[in-house]
Amino acid sequence: MRETHLRKGRQTVKLGLIRAIHDLFPEERLQTSYSILEGVYCSLYQSPLSTREVALIDRTLHDWVTAHSHIQFLRREGGYYLYDVGGLVVKAVYPAFADTAMVEEFTLVPFPPGFIVDFGDVDRGGDTPLIPPVLLGATYEKTRRWLDNIDIELVADVNAYLEAGRGLKLIAIAEALHEKETSVIADTILQQRRALRVLLVSGPSSSGKTSFTQRISTQLEVNGLKPVSLSLDNYFVNRADTPVDEFGKYDFDSLEALDLPLMCDQIVKLIDGEPVEVPTFDFVTGTRTERTTPLRVGPSEILVIEGIHALDPRILGGIHPNFAFKIYVSALGGLNIDLMNRVPTSEIRLLRRMVRDHRTRAIAPEQTLNQWASVRAGEYQNVFRFQEEADVMFNSSMLYEMNALRPLAEAALATIPDDSPHWETRERLANLLSFFEPVDVSRVPFNSILREFIGGSIYYPE
Repeated sequence: MRETHLRKGRQTVKLGLIRAIHDLFPEERLQTSYSILEGVYCSLYQSPLSTREVALIDRTLHDWVTAHSHIQFLRREGGYYLYDVGGLVVKAVYPAFADTAMVEEFTLVPFPPGFIVDFGDVDRGGDTPLIPPVLLGATYEKTRRWLDNIDIELVADVNAYLEAGRGLKLIAIAEALHEKETSVIADTILQQRRALRVLLVSGPSSSGKTSFTQRISTQLEVNGLKPVSLSLDNYFVNRADTPVDEFGKYDFDSLEALDLPLMCDQIVKLIDGEPVEVPTFDFVTGTRTERTTPLRVGPSEILVIEGIHALDPRILGGIHPNFAFKIYVSALGGLNIDLMNRVPTSEIRLLRRMVRDHRTRAIAPEQTLNQWASVRAGEYQNVFRFQEEADVMFNSSMLYEMNALRPLAEAALATIPDDSPHWETRERLANLLSFFEPVDVSRVPFNSILREFIGGSIYYPE
């Protein structure tokens, strides 16, 4: 279990961090904003920190840990775990340990105007330092500025819109942002069209990248640039040749599950304007069929490739990077429950996936949860490590989406019995959903990215 928000040792560090900020800067408030692989970005609310101040917080927090400082669990209340941390009552959405000896190793990395609490990414290996994610940070900061512009900061602000009967306005604002952002990206691509030959769209599971690709393709056509789609699924190797993971199960998320030489060769030819015969993969038999599909990319067209491997430089072979425009899509969130309790982006995507699986794919929530650890491992290996190579990031989160997902997600979670090994996850997700007032999903536009998960999308006729 690698999720930062689920590990009690990391939640315990958060309690100590709140205590340290209270002691060092009694007039300030800590704000936790977003996760960065195995770490979390934090800052003082509307107050920048210097590198020296970050170092002081780091020392104070480590002293708090080594002193076996007092933590006492008080009670559950209103969806929170309440702790007494040296006389300071702290509310946390996720549980922590009562013993600082149980915390995980950490370090604070300056990342102006705040810092990253880094727990050490096992995928970096050894003592390789964290490289601050500049593009990811800028994308979150852009979302934060937009939220400031519309006077929304916390989940309670969204709930207030709904309770005041202004739900339609909220939906319109959120959807308008997506449309504007997509249009701006399409305009940027148009400005570079003389050099660009391929658009690459990647993102983790349930990020909405497929719907986004449809929407950006529409905007490109408005700009007179016709998209030509190429699915990486066409290049799966035969099931018998598929690599397996450490548990002996087929690893379909591995790049080696694709016929990389053939794929690279055909992508190069398509970019050069040559015709190719794209293979067809039969998912029922797990084999490539004899049927192929002719494909060619003309002068007024652009090749569009969407998938988890789309940003992996290996799929382009020796093609110059200037020929490609790379987009990373993910539900990055932006709203917090309160300043110190964020809504984890992986929880948003898990709920999206669960609702979609339960509604359209006849996949029980327990099965979705069984697969989630493997999905997350594949994301670390194949997606996250390439996200900073994107030309632009698109935050696919919607202001109101947790409110819209709540009724559907609660119905799915209700099918998980009390004796299930996933009952704790059921309770955790149900508790998170309880912070959001439900919204009528019939008002969600049919081209919304959210429709990919709740149904009724114009891109996925049912």
